[in-house]
This record gives sequence, structure tokens and C-alpha cells, in this order.
Amino acid sequence: VTIDYDRFSMDDAAGNPFYMPDSKAAQEVAVFAEKKMEEHDSVGGVIECVISGVMPGIGETVFDKLDASLSKAVMSIGAVKGFEIAGQGDPRLCPHHAHAGGFGAAAAFGSTNNDGFAFKNGRIIKTTNHAGGTLGGMSGGTDIVFRAAVKPTPSIAAIQHTVNKSGENIDVSIKGRHDPMIVPRAVVVVEAMAALTLVDLIFTNMSARMDRIQKFY
Repeated sequence: VTIDYDRFSMDDAAGNPFYMPDSKAAQEVAVFAEKKMEEHDSVGGVIECVISGVMPGIGETVFDKLDASLSKAVMSIGAVKGFEIAGQGDPRLCPHHAHAGGFGAAAAFGSTNNDGFAFKNGRIIKTTNHAGGTLGGMSGGTDIVFRAAVKPTPSIAAIQHTVNKSGENIDVSIKGRHDPMIVPRAVVVVEAMAALTLVDLIFTNMSARMDRIQKFY
């Protein structure tokens, strides 16, 4: 179940327990999650983060690339098992949008995946954002877009197979109340990690030029 970007609404996100900016999709997830709970199972999901208003040039070209730093921070969050920098509207998540990026870029061509540039209103702009707001390891002035894949909650009541300390094969069923989905609670964590990463890189950028260090001191 994925959102429809044509129905995107942050007001909707605040009004449903799955924090999805599409009320119709949230209703579909509610039905699906309830079914999996009845089966004593859990589900995972994808969190998309869009960062607007970041000035160009934040990050580095080699060791502390913006996309690499975001990846390390987000992959450090428990239960996150995948990360991609991508343009908004990945066709794998929203088929009627043509923009490809992240892992979707592996199936694209340079002629369609490359971002174009144009001169408009006295400044240079990007005509597309397939690169998800990054260019050569630094911010490019467009929205930074990334997605984090969150695994299903491992604590489930269904029978699972394991081994005890005596080396015997045993079956276990985890008791107690456990969320069937970690994704909604992880949204704010992803936002916080992205913000902390950007602040660190902005501080680094402030001392990246000798004239700025001389001016500061």
C-alpha cells in the first residue's frame, strides 16, 4: 500500500495513526495491518523524507558526502534496513509518476535519469530532481529526498524457530503487547537524524574556506 502523491496532505498525516499523508492509503493500511495482527504477524514500510530550503554546497565531495552522511545516520536507526537518495515520485512507489531515482535509477538510462539545467529569473535551476537534491556529494539547492526501508517488527506472537543455549531446536511465541508496525513511530526519528546530520555538515561548511576561518578568528 503506497500513497498517491496527487492526494498528498500533511494534514491527513496528522489525522491517522500511520502518519500517512494520504487518508485513503491510511485506511487501506489499517485494514491490512488488522489482518496481519489477527495472524499474529507484523509489517514493515518505507519512510520518505523531503528536506526543503537547504542552500547549495553543503557536504563534501569525498569523505563526508551529504548523501553518504545521511545514509550513515539513517542506517544507524534501529530496524532501518535500506536507504536511497531519490527524486520524489519514484515509479516503484507511485507508478503514475515518471521520475525515477535511488534503486529505480538502476533500470533507467542516462538520457532520462540525468538532471537538466536552465537559466531562469537570473539564476541557474535544475529542471528535474532525479538526483534527490544532491550533486557530487553536496546539496544542489533543490529538495533533498531520501527513503528509509523499515523492517517488520521482529516481536510477533506467531510460532518462530530458534535454538536454546543447550543447542536444541525449539519453537517460541513472544508474549505481551507489541506494535505490528514500527514505521509510524520511526518518522520523527528519521526527521531528527536528518536535521542533526545537516547541522553537522553546515558547521563543517562554515570552516571549509580559509577566508572564513580568518574572518571568524
